[in-house]
Amino acid sequence: MVAPALSLSRSPSSSVSSSPVDRCPRSTAVFRRYGPSFAYKPAAGICSASQAIELLPSLYPEIVVRDAQLEDCWEVADTHCSSFFPDYKFPLDLVLRIDRYIALLSGFSVPPGCMRTCLIAVNSNSVNNSFNIECGDPRDARFQKYNLSRGSIAGILTIDTVADYLPRRGPLKQRRTGIAYIANVAVRKEERRKGIAKMLVQEAEVRARSWGCQTMALHCDVNNIAALHLYKNQGFKCIRVPEGAKWPEPKIAKGVQFSFMMKLVPKI
Repeated sequence: MVAPALSLSRSPSSSVSSSPVDRCPRSTAVFRRYGPSFAYKPAAGICSASQAIELLPSLYPEIVVRDAQLEDCWEVADTHCSSFFPDYKFPLDLVLRIDRYIALLSGFSVPPGCMRTCLIAVNSNSVNNSFNIECGDPRDARFQKYNLSRGSIAGILTIDTVADYLPRRGPLKQRRTGIAYIANVAVRKEERRKGIAKMLVQEAEVRARSWGCQTMALHCDVNNIAALHLYKNQGFKCIRVPEGAKWPEPKIAKGVQFSFMMKLVPKI
C-alpha cells in the first residue's frame, strides 16, 4: 500500500465531521520537546481545551497570548502537569513539575534551521507578585504548599519545525521541512470555557506562517473527543496512516492511540 503524501489539497471546507486538548506532553521561546525522564500513565480522554464559540475570545480581553520567557518556565511546567496529570499527589506531583522544569530549561537548543517556541496565554487579572503552587490534596495531612508559581498562565502550547514526530523523507531519512508541529496544548481547569485553546492554536498558525511553513500537524488522543472536535473546527483533518507504517508517535502510556492531523496554513 502506497503511503499518502504529507500534504493536504486545498478545499473550500475547513473542517471535518483534540491540546495541553491534545494528550501529547511536550513543551521560553524555543523549548525542546520531550517528555519527563520516567513513564507517565495519564488517563485517556481528558480534554484540557475550551469549546468556546467564535465570539468568546473577544469577550476576554484580559487574556493575552505571547511567547514564554525564561521566568515563565516553572509556571509552564506547573500548567502542563496540573492539566495532564491532575490526579498525581505529593510528592510525585512535585517531582513531575521539577522534571518538566528541568526539561524546559535544557530545551533552548534546536537543530540548525529549525524553530521552536512555547506560546502561553496570560490572564492579566490573575497576575500577582507572589508565587504559589499547591502540591497534593488539601484534605491530605501531607499536603504541602510551595510559593513557586504566579498563577497567571492560563494555557500553553508548543510549536516547532523539528519534525521529531513526522515520518522522515526518502531513503536517507531526511527531516521534513515546511511543517509546523503542535504539542502540549493545555488550559488550566479554572480558565476553561473562554476560548483560550482556540486562541493558542490560532496564534500558532500565525507563527507557522511567519516561519514559512505550508502545513501544520499534530497528534491527538482518539479518545479525546472534545480535543478532536476543537482541532477539526480549526480546519485540521485526520490523515490516514498506511497499515503497517511505522510513523513516529508520542509515547505517553501503553495503549494510547492517536489521530494524526494536518492543516494547510492559509495565505494572507
